[in-house]
Amino acid sequence: MKITFKGNPLTLSGSTLNIGDVIKDFTVTKNDLSPLALADTKGVRIFLSVPSLDTPVCDMEVRKFNEKAADISGVTIYVVSMDLPFAQARWCGGAGINNLVAVSDYKNASFAKATGTYIEELSLLTRAAFVVNAEGVVTHVEYVEEVTSEPNYEAILEAAKKA
Repeated sequence: MKITFKGNPLTLSGSTLNIGDVIKDFTVTKNDLSPLALADTKGVRIFLSVPSLDTPVCDMEVRKFNEKAADISGVTIYVVSMDLPFAQARWCGGAGINNLVAVSDYKNASFAKATGTYIEELSLLTRAAFVVNAEGVVTHVEYVEEVTSEPNYEAILEAAKKA
């Protein structure tokens, strides 16, 4: 898989996901520093992988999904980054983000390893989106080729509605 940052090639590590895969277990950290494992999540889920909430494209992406979350009842959206939980809580509070769950993969890159989203050169997550149905099966995958580009919002939301 080819991923770039401002046109420069990057190396992803971890197990990439494909439609039909069962998502592998992972544990991330919630803003209160408690763990959140995949098993703690239920129903249809969207997992958004972003480099850092406090960057222009990530800011725009998370705000758009926060707004669109009201249109897709029964779906939980998780935003995963390497940002520290304290920074995530501060950013979400300042941005009025209340329809998504921001979680951090800073401790052991567990989510990154399970989804193939770890950028070796930057020690950050790449921009990606995964829709997972109630049975844990991946129904939509998007690894955004250029990290500074936005994902396909409509395709992600449509996949979540169908899951």
